[in-house]
Amino acid sequence: MKYLIAGLGNIGAEYAHTRHNIGFDVLDALSSASNICFQDNRYGQIAEYKFKGRNYILLKPSTYMNLSGKAVNYWLQKEKIPVENLLVIVDDLALPMGKLRLRAKGSDGGHNGLKNITEILGHNNYARLRIGIGDSFAKGNQVDFVLSRWTMEESIALKDRFTIIFEIIQSFGTIGIQQTMNFFNNK
Repeated sequence: MKYLIAGLGNIGAEYAHTRHNIGFDVLDALSSASNICFQDNRYGQIAEYKFKGRNYILLKPSTYMNLSGKAVNYWLQKEKIPVENLLVIVDDLALPMGKLRLRAKGSDGGHNGLKNITEILGHNNYARLRIGIGDSFAKGNQVDFVLSRWTMEESIALKDRFTIIFEIIQSFGTIGIQQTMNFFNNK
């Protein structure tokens, strides 16, 4: 069984480790913990992670956030992965810092990466893991906030959440989205 795990973010040093790039940071941490490396490939960087007989294709799109659908669709087709085996990892302003919310489908919630994936796929029936980045910004400063870097305290708190996120990814492939949501959404 193959799964596509797409961690969304923007390429370039100026975006590295910003709130909006939490998807990249999660996959980088998973690859580091698993001793696997990303390779540059078409529309992004790819790594292959194996767990309990499942193959997880980890994708960090190089198309920028607003065009993430192009990369996601390409890798679904190339690897012949059904859309029900897709999990997209994104930041979410509407959730408190560090809060995790897994959904089997849903709206883009104003997230341009999810919006583009939905447009390209033609539906919103794909799993997404939203990671809360908080909303502590002044009115009109949303863009600056999502493109800002974490404080030291936030960074430490997030690293503690990564272990749970890794378990969610593994569970998604082994027991499915419904049981994974039941187990992790209340943690």
